Amino acid sequence: MVTRIQVGGNRPYDVLVGNDLGGELPGLIDGAARVAVLYSAPLRERAERIAAALPQVTPIEVPDAERGKSVAVAARCWDELGRAGFTRTDVVVGVGGGAVTDLAGFVAAGWLRGVRWVPVSTSLLGMVDASVGGKTGVNIEAGKNLVGAFHPPAGVLCDLDALTTLPADDLTAGLAEVIKCGFIADPRILDLVEDDPRAAADPSSAVLRELVERAIQVKADVVGIDLKESGPREILNYGHTLGHAIEKREKYTWKHGHAVSVGLIFAAALSELSGRLDSGTRERHRAVLELVGLPTAYGEGAWTDLLSAMRVDKKARAATLRFVVLDGLAKPGILAGPSEELLRAAYAEVAR
Repeated sequence: MVTRIQVGGNRPYDVLVGNDLGGELPGLIDGAARVAVLYSAPLRERAERIAAALPQVTPIEVPDAERGKSVAVAARCWDELGRAGFTRTDVVVGVGGGAVTDLAGFVAAGWLRGVRWVPVSTSLLGMVDASVGGKTGVNIEAGKNLVGAFHPPAGVLCDLDALTTLPADDLTAGLAEVIKCGFIADPRILDLVEDDPRAAADPSSAVLRELVERAIQVKADVVGIDLKESGPREILNYGHTLGHAIEKREKYTWKHGHAVSVGLIFAAALSELSGRLDSGTRERHRAVLELVGLPTAYGEGAWTDLLSAMRVDKKARAATLRFVVLDGLAKPGILAGPSEELLRAAYAEVAR
């Protein structure tokens, strides 16, 4: 059974969730004479199986994880497209987790000012976050995802079979983005995790499939009305301001989901300390995240570095820091210009 979740907007597309979805890809790239398939070394075999059913293929292996999300790697990919004679009717396919699909989308957005692309997501994080919504980009020294483009895909494939080979730590990290969706929009997600945390982390369970579909639906509902993050889409960054700062400080050796998990604790504390969230919902953050084995603490001495990194966050306006907070369960809002004392007090919940 294949579940189709539509992402609306000016360029609507479907996110397909199911098992053994390889046969769905040719229909998404109809008319392409050439297809570039970007993948990292651990996924070479899966990429080769996907490529076997496609027209003339240009395979491009890229560094794994965040190491592949750089301007230099994107430039090498563009050179490969140029050598292969890629035209505006051709397609870029990204096979992998969120880092590879972010890169693939950015390469597609830049080539000839935009060609079609399709993410074939192989990680839980990629399925529920990176591959949905048309955000593409790379990292630079100043921070994560600061260079990129909004470029919706032709479609998204979330093949649940890929999760059965995903390292357990990677699957757990992806649950941070799922749990985030529970707090900002769909509390049923939290109930499912709390009722059976083991099933929530079981790649073959019906519970995990429902969590994936619910998290994708949350994101689809938001990005369908706000592609370019000019308003409602900002709520998807709940927990990400501190999370991205941790990733930068750790030189991207921390998994994105682990950093976001800590960021959720900070955002919940900031929400409560600013008088906008009840203590019970704040405490529920830590309980749910720890239930699936996600980190909820970070170093006490890191605050100065983290504050500096947050000042170049994409949500900042001029010199004003802005945070996604909660006014209650599934009631996200924005906190602009909090005092440094308030921020330090919220960070004490992380550093304790």
